[in-house]
Amino acid sequence: MSKIEAGNEAGEISQGDRGRIIFASMIGTTIEFFDFYIYATAAVSVFPLLFFPAGDASAALLASMATFGVAFVARPIGSVIFGHFGDRVGRKATLVGSLLLMGTATFLIGLLPTYHQIGIFAPTLLAIMRFCQGLGLGGEWSGAALLATETAQKGRRAWAAMWPQLGAPFGFILANGLFLLLTIWFTYDSTSATTSDSFLTWGWRTPFLLSIIMVGIGLYVRLKLHETPVFARAIERGEKLKTPITSLFREHFGTLMLGMFIMVATYGLFYLMTTWVLSYAIGSTALGFLGIGYRDFLVLQLISVILFAAFIPVAGLMADRFGRRTFLLVVTAAIILFGFSFNFFLSPDLIGTGEQASKGLMLLFLSIGMALMGLTFGPMSALLPELFPTNMRYTGSGVSYNMASILGAALTPFVAAWLARNYGVSSVGYYLAALGSMTFVALWLSKETGRRDLDTMEDRAATAGVEITSP
Repeated sequence: MSKIEAGNEAGEISQGDRGRIIFASMIGTTIEFFDFYIYATAAVSVFPLLFFPAGDASAALLASMATFGVAFVARPIGSVIFGHFGDRVGRKATLVGSLLLMGTATFLIGLLPTYHQIGIFAPTLLAIMRFCQGLGLGGEWSGAALLATETAQKGRRAWAAMWPQLGAPFGFILANGLFLLLTIWFTYDSTSATTSDSFLTWGWRTPFLLSIIMVGIGLYVRLKLHETPVFARAIERGEKLKTPITSLFREHFGTLMLGMFIMVATYGLFYLMTTWVLSYAIGSTALGFLGIGYRDFLVLQLISVILFAAFIPVAGLMADRFGRRTFLLVVTAAIILFGFSFNFFLSPDLIGTGEQASKGLMLLFLSIGMALMGLTFGPMSALLPELFPTNMRYTGSGVSYNMASILGAALTPFVAAWLARNYGVSSVGYYLAALGSMTFVALWLSKETGRRDLDTMEDRAATAGVEITSP
């Protein structure tokens, strides 16, 4: 019997086993987010030229952004599918499945022919692969969060749960760092790019193809895991649900909505600070953008993401000490205020354009946004699972997390690009403030979850659909 299996029976897990669980949850989310972010970067810098050619460069960018959003429609579907098996079969097998789907779709994107080769079939296939990416990530996050929270030490659940959250900045750094190295190697200049450039001919495919190596590493680590003790005991008590999603919507719909809106501002902030601001910063000055070189901007973005990673552990400590609700109310208020500062940081008249653009002001803007992102993102992997009973925790946390992605992420790059073009950059900040206000209200209406016992929390309504296992 393995140590982890013994821990399941004893109700305890050794420090060594907990360390392996943390590593498995973190490396898995790192791989998943790496796959997701290389698409996000390519959606701005590559796909508009290769998969959505049009006379209007702005229209091509909007079309690429729309395909980027397809994954966020798929993510709630993925959370339902993988959540069902995660709550019935187990966390381990489901996490392996989500990683395989995500990795395969990402690898195949690197093999796709372009619009110039097969016409309209190219963006169609790209959209299908993007949908599969969304399905995989829809099942990944909640499983990794549960792996960490359901094995955490008492009073340190937010700290344990922050480890898989680090996969987001780590994956971002790997994805964009690789793109940066490739643009240097190919001497790629986004401001004067043509489809004959070597980077656009084949160089952009490299990150997608290399992702298969990372997937192999992730699978090796995850296949060595065992079930969490909390889930194992729930199964022993006969609490397995026939259809977790049905019980979730019937008995916990209000909680589901709270969880969704609690996550909205986090999504909106992140995709404004990564996908939208990239398109705004490197876009042509003729279209009202800043015209900063792609390589120059990636350096600034990578520096700021270090703050994203640095503030996630801070958030875990603060959420354990002061409570999730109180801490996040303060952080969300700061996000709302940050939204009102966009014009000061990003107005072309103030920051400048092209070679004259102020890199220092842009770095300050990115750094503030990414620091806030670390603070708001860090506690989410503890808070959302704490909202739901064990027998529907995978489904509940996953659905709330990924439903928020439609409102806070899928629409955000598209809406922000449209707002910036038609109403100026300050309107994008107001959009973020509006998302922040939704989250603030949801947090205000919620209860503190930090002291809940994930193993013994009982909800009579949640057991109405429990599968009858006795004769």
